[in-house]
Amino acid sequence: MKRTKVWSAALIALALVLALSACGGDGGGNSAPPAENSPAAESKPAPTPTPEQVIPSEPLDTLITEGSQSEEMSLEIVPDELPPAIVSVLMPEAPGEVEIGNSAVSVDASNAADGYIMVRYLGESTARLKVRVTIPAGTNYDYNLNTAGEYEVFPISGGSGAYGIGVFQNVSGNSYSVVHQTSYSVELKDEFAPFILPNQYVNYSEDTIVVGIAAELTNGLTDLFEIVETLYLWVVENYEYDVELAQTVQSGYLPDLDVVYEKKAGICFDYAATLTAMLRSIDVPTKLVVGYAGTAYHAWISVYSETEGWIESVVHFDGAKWGLLDPTFRSSAGSTEALKQYLGSGSEYSPKYLY
Repeated sequence: MKRTKVWSAALIALALVLALSACGGDGGGNSAPPAENSPAAESKPAPTPTPEQVIPSEPLDTLITEGSQSEEMSLEIVPDELPPAIVSVLMPEAPGEVEIGNSAVSVDASNAADGYIMVRYLGESTARLKVRVTIPAGTNYDYNLNTAGEYEVFPISGGSGAYGIGVFQNVSGNSYSVVHQTSYSVELKDEFAPFILPNQYVNYSEDTIVVGIAAELTNGLTDLFEIVETLYLWVVENYEYDVELAQTVQSGYLPDLDVVYEKKAGICFDYAATLTAMLRSIDVPTKLVVGYAGTAYHAWISVYSETEGWIESVVHFDGAKWGLLDPTFRSSAGSTEALKQYLGSGSEYSPKYLY
């Protein structure tokens, strides 16, 4: 599956930052990467806005092999009644051309070169399942996996090279037995492949409401600068920060983009996933980046420009000039001088994981 086009180059570097509240989980399919992969937070002062709750992680502490089977414009709120999406979006597929696994697990790697694998559990156990994808650099990405036998999509986000792929079943506490484990060599067709499609973190289809909104808002636009600005402002102006959810969200939380739209509110994971989905659905390569902003666990997005490459700067357009701002904090706390000073040049941001 190939990316159909790359948007025109932006003359001004553009990136968007969103705080990720459900970030203390255990990797993909959870709120965030496992603690065993996460660096210790730097000893730096927290920003003036109160950081969102960080959920305790649940890493795979033990892998038991016994019994295993190893091998500032104003945008109006869109009405509740919306037409269906007016675009066709790229979607993952599991054609079965390259299958890895055993009687309990199917790993469809047919489209690994396009930036993703699909995994499903074929067994009968209802015990909690984990998928671990180890990228060529050696970093582990841990995800939950459903027990209903349905495929889920996991990104190949570490570039070309040898990947470890494992499925593990909970035995007790944080101990897991190996259901299947293997390695697979991937040669990506291009660097954008993992960041132009849905996956477990950024889950959408052409029927997802915000996908239709993205198509409608950007219809006729060709400039990347204008496209991203339009969608960014729509999210900021139409969504409110969900304080109650931030205080009660559990490990394993994943955004349901239609539910978030209906509430017009969400935590920072919701903000990040929504905007990433809107941009990817109109063929703008977008990374959902997870890491730290000072001592706070955060997520932000990085957008690709043909002239600038992957734009990592933390910036926002206020209608007259570009300045530093965190959209989630803006949505919940406003654009304060203290926040701008905290964000500084963007050096407070330290990326760790890409989805």
